[in-house]
This record gives sequence, C-alpha cells and structure tokens, in this order.
Amino acid sequence: MAVGGSAGEEITAWRPRVPGVTEVFHAHFTRHAYPMHVHDTWTLLIVDEGAVRYDLERHEHGTPLGTVSLLPPQVPHNGQAATPEGFRKRVLYLEAAGEDGPLDASFVGAAVDTPDLVDPLLRRRIGQLHTALAHPGDELEAAARLALVGERLRERLRPALAEAPGHRKRVPDRRVAASLRELIDARVTEGVELKEAAGLVHAHPAHLVRSFGAAYGIAPHQYLMSRRVDRARRMLLDGQAPAGVAEACGFYDQAHLTRCFRRVVGVPPGRYARGR
Repeated sequence: MAVGGSAGEEITAWRPRVPGVTEVFHAHFTRHAYPMHVHDTWTLLIVDEGAVRYDLERHEHGTPLGTVSLLPPQVPHNGQAATPEGFRKRVLYLEAAGEDGPLDASFVGAAVDTPDLVDPLLRRRIGQLHTALAHPGDELEAAARLALVGERLRERLRPALAEAPGHRKRVPDRRVAASLRELIDARVTEGVELKEAAGLVHAHPAHLVRSFGAAYGIAPHQYLMSRRVDRARRMLLDGQAPAGVAEACGFYDQAHLTRCFRRVVGVPPGRYARGR
C-alpha cells in the first residue's frame, strides 16, 4: 500500500507471504524525525538516497550510502535525516522469535555493538530480496534470498564462530540438490515453500539453496518458473487462453504469468499464442 504524506514524502508498506518477514516498509522522508521507540522485530535497513542518523543504546550512528543497518528487537532507537534533502530507505522487519526468523536473541549484543555494516554483498542481497518481495508469486525466490541474507548476517555478526578451529563451512551437497529437484518436479503447479522443502530434505534453507545452484547452475525458484513456463507454452499452443493457463500452471495471476513468460521466452504469452 502506497500513501503520500507531506510534500516530497511518501511511504509504501505491505506484509508479504514469506515466513520470517513481518513487514516491508519503503519511505521517503524529508522532515520526519522518529522519537525513541522499540520494535518487537529485527529492523534491517538500507538507505538509497541521503543519510539517516540515529541513537542506539545512547550511542550515535549513521547510515551513509552502501551501509546496511541492523537494529535489534526491544532496543530503543530514534532516527532523522542527516542531510537537508532527507532520505529514501527500504526496511525489512524480521521475526525475532521462533524458527522463521534469520536471527535469534543470541545475536542482539553483537548487533548493538556494530549495527552498521559496510558489506556490498549483503547490501546487494537485501536489494534482491526487496525486489522479490514486491512481486506476488515470487515467494520461493524471496524465501531463498532471505535465507542467504540471514546466513550473511550471521557471518558478519559472529565472524569468530566461522573462523573457530574445527568449524567447517557446509559444502554443496548433490544429494540434497537432487532431492529438492525431485520435490519441485512433483509439485510444479502447487509449488513448495522453502521451509517445507528444507524440512522434507533435512537441510538448512541456505544450504539447500546453495547446493541446488551448485549442482544445476540455476536457483530453485528459477527452475520452478522454467518448468511452469514450459507447461504454459504447451497449453498456449493448444489454444488455451492466458488467464486459464496462468491458473493451471501455478502462477499467482495472469500478470505473474506474463512477467515470467516474457523473461524466459522474450515475448508475452498472448503474442506467443498468436504466432502459433
């Protein structure tokens, strides 16, 4: 939902159907200043224009371009523009309790000590996650990208853990990848959630995503969409209407079919059908 405010200010907020993400919030503010407040979620923030300054645990922090800021749950903070032009930000509010959230309470202390991370890879992954969350029907992609974001955050907040003697980073597992492909092949139309797939295959979601990509050179969500597009092509050539094809092949709606079909085939489904 997009809402306009004072001149030059706007917000967009929605709740995606992705476990672990309670809210997505995009905003452009010029004069608004946040008072001290808390959230019961993790706040994962990137700034696309301008800069934000804020206080966390009585220490001042800032978010210049390229920075990723992670604010822990239940820790008071405020915020305001650090430049006269204001700021444009994208925020993810992530579960702080339960198994869906990427971070548990043991990471709070590290986040309080170092809430601002200069990490181009992490920032790029967060941007990709925002893009996936903006499109209904791309929940598998969003969940996969969230798993990789969570993995990177844990690595940054606890670097000593990854470097500890005896710690071995998981290497891609072809058995895990093959099991996921079999699961996707059996459920092309209805699809599968990443959390459910991880439970059925007995692998951590991030490890599952990495193993599939290493084994087949394609991400799980791309593989699923490719299978759906193939089915849609056959149905369109049989003379079926795009709206019915979208539903029969597991797409969220006709717009979702059109977006994915154009990406793979190069033309929208209606034009493809007319060329048969």
